[in-house]
Amino acid sequence: MSDLDVQIPTAFDPFADANAEDSGAGAKEYVHIRIQQRNGRKSLTTVQGLKKEFSYNKILKDLKKEFCCNGTVVQDPELGQVIQLQGDQRKNVSTFLVQVIHKCWHSEEGKHQNPRFLSLRGGSRKYYLSD
Repeated sequence: MSDLDVQIPTAFDPFADANAEDSGAGAKEYVHIRIQQRNGRKSLTTVQGLKKEFSYNKILKDLKKEFCCNGTVVQDPELGQVIQLQGDQRKNVSTFLVQVIHKCWHSEEGKHQNPRFLSLRGGSRKYYLSD
């Protein structure tokens, strides 16, 4: 019987490292820009995952003005605050967030006067961080 003894492999969890709470070094925070189909050609763009220190209402105001659409900020119990815009604005929102908000936080030169103020549309100053 000793020749036929078989070792049963133990259960291996390939996602154990990803589920560990202390794995914050490799974790990335993503901003999710999605589209939801409504009736026919109508659609709704949702933006979720922005940092909590941003003022969602001020970002929404500029998004609405920039893209000529309507929108709102919705409080979801699981997802937190979610920005909703009318129409398919995925590409517009992604370029807006990359060009404006990303420049504020990740300046290569580090020459921004104050990270709370951003230059947008001909030098006007916009205050995006919540008070």
